[in-house]
Amino acid sequence: MNEDRRDGGGTQDGEQKVYSAEDVRQGEIILRTPLRRAIFIAGLAAAVILPLLLMWLA
Repeated sequence: MNEDRRDGGGTQDGEQKVYSAEDVRQGEIILRTPLRRAIFIAGLAAAVILPLLLMWLA
């Protein structure tokens, strides 16, 4: 895992590869179906409501 990179991590001829922003984008949230959209919104709501509820009960 701990590689020794003496060439700067570039290609063999010393140049670094250039990637477009679209190619290196980490990911995207795909909410194409109503069920997935509802689950996502419910998770966001739970992240807000649960701490408020726990603060109120404490």
